[in-house]
Amino acid sequence: MSATPAQSTLSAKPTLPAISPVMPEHHYLNNGYGLKSWLLTRDHKRIAILYLLSVSFFFLLGGLFAVVVRLELATPAGDLLTSDNYNKSFTMHGVLMVFFFLIPAIPATLGNFLIPLMVGAKDLAFPKINLLSWYIYMLGASFGSWAILTGGLDTGWTFYTPFSTVASTSAVVPAALGVFISGFSSILTGLNFIVTIHRMRAPGLTWFRLPLFVWAHYATSLIMILGTPVIAITIVLVAAERVFSFGIFDPKRGGDPVLFQHLFWFYSHPAVYIMVLPAMGVISELVAGSCRKSVFGYHFVAFSSLAIAIIGFFVWGHHMFVAGQSVYAALIFSILSFLVAIPSAVKVFNWTATMYKGSVTHATPMWYAMGFIGLFTIGGLTGLFLAAVGLDIHVTDTYFIVAHFHYVMVGGTIMGYLGGLHYWWPKMTGKLYNENAAKVAAALIFFGFNLTFFPQFVLGYLGMPRRYHAYPPEFQMLNVLSSAGASILAVGYIFPIIYLLYSLKNGRIAGANPWGAVGLEWRTSSPPPTFNFEKTPSVTWEAYEYPEGVESHVA
Repeated sequence: MSATPAQSTLSAKPTLPAISPVMPEHHYLNNGYGLKSWLLTRDHKRIAILYLLSVSFFFLLGGLFAVVVRLELATPAGDLLTSDNYNKSFTMHGVLMVFFFLIPAIPATLGNFLIPLMVGAKDLAFPKINLLSWYIYMLGASFGSWAILTGGLDTGWTFYTPFSTVASTSAVVPAALGVFISGFSSILTGLNFIVTIHRMRAPGLTWFRLPLFVWAHYATSLIMILGTPVIAITIVLVAAERVFSFGIFDPKRGGDPVLFQHLFWFYSHPAVYIMVLPAMGVISELVAGSCRKSVFGYHFVAFSSLAIAIIGFFVWGHHMFVAGQSVYAALIFSILSFLVAIPSAVKVFNWTATMYKGSVTHATPMWYAMGFIGLFTIGGLTGLFLAAVGLDIHVTDTYFIVAHFHYVMVGGTIMGYLGGLHYWWPKMTGKLYNENAAKVAAALIFFGFNLTFFPQFVLGYLGMPRRYHAYPPEFQMLNVLSSAGASILAVGYIFPIIYLLYSLKNGRIAGANPWGAVGLEWRTSSPPPTFNFEKTPSVTWEAYEYPEGVESHVA
C-alpha cells in the first residue's frame, strides 16, 4: 500500500516504499491557490517556498555581478570596468550572496520546511513570527536592491572603515540598513527553531533520536541569536558615524578603525558556520540515507555541531593578524583557529566511516554529498594555512583568501543546499526530477567550481592581490582558467532550475517515501498535508534505524 497521512500515527518502523505511488488528494500546495493565501500563510511549508523563491532570485542577481567580475579579470588590463565600477561589482556580489543568500539559504528554506516534520510537530512554535521573518527578510533585501539602483556600494562586503564611514560616496546607508534589517529575520528564525526543538518534539523523540539535521540547525540557531545582534549594532554605529559624524571608528574624530574589525569578525566568523553548519546537517542526512545505515559516531557528530558553534565565537582574531594586534593575542587566536578544525574534521571522518562497507546508492543527492566532502575538505585544509600566523601574513588580501572563502562558504554551502533540495524535492512537491539531468548538473558544478577557484590558490600564493581590476600579464593564464571555470559553473547552477521546474508538471509521482528513508518527514504524504500529521506520531526507534530490505525505488 502507498503511504498515507494516517500511517504517521503508527509507531512501527518504516516499511517498503510504494511501487505505484499516487498524489494525495489534499496537501499544503492545493490548500488555497490565491496570492493572498500565500502572502498571509502561517504554514511553515509555504513560508519555506516563499523563502526558496526569494533566495533563488538574490542568488541569480549576485551571480550576475560575479559574471561581470570574471569577465573583467579575463584580461590583465582594466578594459571592461572602471576601478570604481569594479569595486561596486565585487561588493554587491558579496553583499547579495552573503547576507541575502548564503546565510538564509538552508535554514530559511530546508530548515523551515523540515524541522516541524522531523520533530513530529504540526508547525513551528510561532507561525506568525515565522511569516514576519520572511517579510523582514524581504524588507532588508529591498534596501539592498535600493543600494544597487542608487549607484551601488564600493566598500567591500565587509563594510570596513574608514571606507564605509568617510571615504565612500556610494550607497552605504541603504546597504547597511538592508543588512541590519535582515538580521532580525535570522534572529526570529533561530528563536523559532530553538523553541520548536525544545518544546514540540513528538513523544519518544528524545534528544539522541533527533536527526543530525536538527542538531545542526539547533547549533546554528544559537549562533544566530547570540551573534547577529553584534553585527546589527556594528552596522548601526557605521550609519550613525556616517550620518551624524560621530567619532566611533574614524581616527580623525577620535575613533578606532580596528574596533570595527573586532566587532565585525566577532559575528562574521561564527556567521561562516551559520552558512556551513546547516549544510553539514544536510550531508549527514544524505550520507545516512544513501548508505542505509546510521551515521558513524552519531553522538560525536551531534556534539561536534555544538562545539563548532561555541568555539567559533573565540577565533575572530585570526582575521586580524596584520591589523596590529599583539604577538601573544595572535598566538592564542592561531591555536583556537586550529582547535575549531577538530569538530569539523570529526564530521568528515565520520561521514567517510559511514560510507565504508555501506550499501551506497548513487542517486543525485549522494553525488552532492560527495561533492561537499571534497570541496569542504579542500577549504578546511587551506584554512589551517590561514590559522598559521606566518603563512596568513603572506597570503592576506590575496586571491588565496578568495579561494579558501569560496571553497568553504560557497562550495560547501551550495553543495549542501542543492543536495538537500534534490533529496527533499519529492517531499516538497510530490514529483521526481530527471536523475540523469541532475547528475550532469552535479558533475558540472563540481568540475566548474574547482576550475574556477583552485587556480586562485596559486594566484594568491604567487602574490596577486584581490580587489584589483588590473593585474600583471604573468597572472593571465590562471585568471583565464578561473573565468572559464566560472562559465561551466554558471551552466551547472542554471541547469537545476530548468529540470526542477520541468518536473513540477511532467515529473513522475514520488510517493510518500521514494528513497526508502527513515525519519518522521517520510511518514506522511508527499506533498505533506497542511498540518503535517493527522495525529501526533510516536517514536519508538533510534535515529537512522534502517530495517532490512528498505531500498530506494528512484530509478
